[in-house]
Amino acid sequence: MRIVIIGGGIAGLVFGILMRRRGHEVIVNERFDGIPVHGNAFMVHGEGLALLRELGDSIELPGQTIDSFLMKRPNEEEVRYIKMDPWQCVKRSDLIRYLVPLLGEEQVRYGRDFSHFVYENGKAVAAVFEDGSVEAGDLFVGADGRQSKVRECILGETHFSPVEVHEILGLVRDPELIAQAPSLFQKYQHGEKGLSFGYIPYSSEELIWYIQYDVNLLPCQLSTKEDLREASLELMQEFPQSVRQLVENTDFDHAYLWKTRDFNPLSTFHHSNVVLMGDAAHVALPFTSAGTTNAIYDAQTLAGCMEHYSELSEAFICYYKQRIGPVSEHVRWGRQLKASFLNPTSISDDQVETPLIGKLTGRAESIRSKSSVEILYFTDPICSTCWTIQPELRKLKLTYGDRLSFRYVMAGMLPGWKNFNRGGIRQPEDVAAHWDEVSRESGMPIDGSLWKENPLQSSFPPSIAFKAAQLQNIDKAIILLRKINEFVFIHKGDITRVEVLKQLAYESGLDAARLLRDLTGKAVQLFYQDLQLTKELKVDILPTFIFRKNGQVVERMMGGMDMRSFESVVMQLDPTLYKIKAEVSPSELFKQYPSLTKKEFRFLTNTSDDQADQMLAGLMQCGSIKECRTSIGSIWMAEAV
Repeated sequence: MRIVIIGGGIAGLVFGILMRRRGHEVIVNERFDGIPVHGNAFMVHGEGLALLRELGDSIELPGQTIDSFLMKRPNEEEVRYIKMDPWQCVKRSDLIRYLVPLLGEEQVRYGRDFSHFVYENGKAVAAVFEDGSVEAGDLFVGADGRQSKVRECILGETHFSPVEVHEILGLVRDPELIAQAPSLFQKYQHGEKGLSFGYIPYSSEELIWYIQYDVNLLPCQLSTKEDLREASLELMQEFPQSVRQLVENTDFDHAYLWKTRDFNPLSTFHHSNVVLMGDAAHVALPFTSAGTTNAIYDAQTLAGCMEHYSELSEAFICYYKQRIGPVSEHVRWGRQLKASFLNPTSISDDQVETPLIGKLTGRAESIRSKSSVEILYFTDPICSTCWTIQPELRKLKLTYGDRLSFRYVMAGMLPGWKNFNRGGIRQPEDVAAHWDEVSRESGMPIDGSLWKENPLQSSFPPSIAFKAAQLQNIDKAIILLRKINEFVFIHKGDITRVEVLKQLAYESGLDAARLLRDLTGKAVQLFYQDLQLTKELKVDILPTFIFRKNGQVVERMMGGMDMRSFESVVMQLDPTLYKIKAEVSPSELFKQYPSLTKKEFRFLTNTSDDQADQMLAGLMQCGSIKECRTSIGSIWMAEAV
């Protein structure tokens, strides 16, 4: 089959590479005289990156990895701070230079501005270009952008939404700023009007910045590069000096104005043997950063459908059905983000969304369940026995999945040292000896010297942090608690410090900025509700498990966890519960639990000490895990993919 692609951007090139590797003849026609450089740079989502890397095999993909998002107000107040799945900021011209050789330079025709099709018997047989050149083919692909002439030829005029937001984009060299946070997407968002500034590194030397603004803030026409400079500086008057400095250092010969708009989802992406992809088929507003990733998805999906169906019409219908849902959602979400942007006072800081498609992923220990049995787990971040039962607790969750319903209750073990007396412990030195004894008996690493060198004054701050995390995501709150446990028991860290809790929250996939706000607000109230429940149910030993069925307390276990006894109680209370997994492979285990002590690994894999050593060594040798050594033992961590 001879495939004629109109548009030499990302969608057209990726599709061309995929189809040429399937044995088809491919010609890509680009209206510019050479590599198109308009568009500056863009963000590509992880799944799109995976395909690009697969296409290039061993060739290094250009761009800078971006895995963090920070949103501030112009006064530097943090609104959102989250860890993201890795994206990549790539300069448009660099990515095209990466793709063209994979297709073959001889397959690209430059300087061809599409004019119309020649038809025979209702099918396109040739594409005609403004310079008079003609390209015959069996399949024609319109990948010529949001102002697509191909789309207009086959579907008629497109009705765009009104332009309500302008975006000024610029490139600037600032290696010092990038070195401070090389993988950070930072954005300043005005809290009272539709105005923002964002910047993203796309190399170790240069970054792209953008200003988005309500057109009513600057109604004048920007027709020259000097107009863009003056407008940018005027808009940024209320923003930090660092922002204004970036604008001042920018060469506006490479800056441009983007009048953002979209159109409603199309009823079809094809007519006869002509099909659309990328921005020619669908356009979401730039708040979503969806364009490039969707272009890659389109190319991959259409290529797959054509491989599955012999008839083009069937392949096109399959392609449309698979893509119309996601791209329609991106259009909807882009409009929602625009509405919030234009009316910033209509939403609270907690409602501000991250302007990127896709969601944070990562396995979490789920506590949702359809079981009628609820298990109240009374714990505390510095409870050593709560730490030593992690092998059993993880085994239960691995075995039953989300069919066991755990509710974590922070019991407030250490309010402070004044008049403290609990289980014979009156001062920090007493805890040191106790922790060392618990570590020897349990086989779980615990460093009691913390209480001699830098004793904690209270367990309330990390407890409140857990409640703050619960306000965002219950599963991620449990991930945070695990990180707090590791930090205090293994690394002797001060888990009462706000900056420590912020960093651990970020590493857990939580919005660290929101967590800090909630530490002095909603979370405090929730924590004191936990303390009241602890008092009402007369819990004075940790850990304590209280089993409730239909709201009524029916059983309690205190001071540890015996697996057989625990399972026996559960099965008596709910005979419908069943085990999901009896065992799991070592590699899968680290996907479920990204960090494991040796005791946990042995217990969960049901192996001896020597067998565990061999398995862990094998996993390290293949690069799937790494060993983190400490003075009291090691903990093994899954390597980031």
